[in-house]
Amino acid sequence: MQRAQLADFLRSRRAALRPADVGLRPGAGQRRTPGLRRDEVALLSDISTDYYTRLEQRRGPLPSGQVLASMARALRLSDGEREYLFELAGLAAPPRTEGPDEVAPGLRRVLDQLGDVPAMVSDPAGRTLLQTPAARDLLGDETRYTGAARSRVYRWFTDPAARLRTPAADHERHSTTLVAGLAAASVAAGPRSTATALVGELRRRSPEFAEIWATQPVPGAVCPPKRIVHPDLGVVDVRGDNLIDPDRSQILTIFTVESAEGD
Repeated sequence: MQRAQLADFLRSRRAALRPADVGLRPGAGQRRTPGLRRDEVALLSDISTDYYTRLEQRRGPLPSGQVLASMARALRLSDGEREYLFELAGLAAPPRTEGPDEVAPGLRRVLDQLGDVPAMVSDPAGRTLLQTPAARDLLGDETRYTGAARSRVYRWFTDPAARLRTPAADHERHSTTLVAGLAAASVAAGPRSTATALVGELRRRSPEFAEIWATQPVPGAVCPPKRIVHPDLGVVDVRGDNLIDPDRSQILTIFTVESAEGD
C-alpha cells in the first residue's frame, strides 16, 4: 500500500468535485473547503468520517476492495482512475463489467448537473441506464425493464406497446435507425457482446428486424430528430445531442423539445 500517494490522490479528487456534481446541496454560506468535505465523501462512500479522514492523513488501515469501490463511485472516478486507486492500495481492481446499471462517472457528473433538462444515459445495445425526471416524463420510464427488454431496440421489435410514443408515419424510418445503430454496436463490441446477442435474438424473433438487417443499414453521424407522442402535449418534435464516454462507449443524450402541437 502506497499510503502517502493514496492520501494525496483522494484529496485531489475530493477537491475537484462540487456538491452539485454528486447530487448534494451546497448548503448555506461560503464553503471553506474546496470541493467536497471529508464527511460528504464518507457519507457517499457509506463509511465513517473518521475512517476516511485517517486515509487522507496517511494513517488509515488498508482499505478493502469493497471500500475502494465505494470511494471510487463517490468520487466519480473514471475507469482509469479507479484502477489507479486500487493500485495505490496494493490490490487488483475488479474487472470492468457490462452491468446494466454501471454508468460512466463522467457522464453521471454531467447528468447530475442538468436539473430539469430531459437527458438520459444509455449503452450501445440501447439499454437506458439512467434518466432525469424530465426524460422520464418525455419518454416514459425506460429503466424499469429487465433482461433483453432493457434494450429499446428489443422492445421496439417485440412489444407493440413500445411504439405508442412514436407516430405511425415514423415507424419505418425509426426501425431502420434502430437496426443500423445496433449493427454498428455489434461490430464495435465484438461477437460476445450484449449487442451481438440481441442481434441474434431479434433476427430469430422479428421478421421485420431480419428484413432490415439484410439491407445492411449504416447509422448517420448524428442523432436524428424524432417525433414523440406525449400524453399531455401531443406530438412533440425533439432533437437529441449526444456525448459519448470513450471508456465504456456509453451515450449521454440531451433532448431539446423544439415544438409541440398547439404551439
